[in-house]
Amino acid sequence: MKNLIFILLIFIVNLQANNYGALLFNGNCTTCHFETKTISAPSVVEFKKRYKEAFLNREDFIENMATWVQHPDAKTSIMLDAIEKHELMPELGFDEDTLKQIISYIYDTDFTKKQNINNLSIK
Repeated sequence: MKNLIFILLIFIVNLQANNYGALLFNGNCTTCHFETKTISAPSVVEFKKRYKEAFLNREDFIENMATWVQHPDAKTSIMLDAIEKHELMPELGFDEDTLKQIISYIYDTDFTKKQNINNLSIK
């Protein structure tokens, strides 16, 4: 019984962490970065693909993206074409832990399959 409670507790903590990352992402990043459309900045699908190609494991992906987003610089960018098209991303002032929460959510979410609440229709 103790094991079941422990497993359930771990599941709830993971769910809450993922929800927190989703909240941070949707409350901050989607102002410029649409999930699948490139409009005023690269789409999440686009920059996620580029970072996954450049950084093969989850930890490197999160660490490198967090470092760059914390202090955006064209010299260290892996997306110079996006900077030329949209300009350099502004420095947002997020601390490293917050950025890692957001980027973990981005890494773990398949935005090509994610249900967008704006696309739901009421029948």
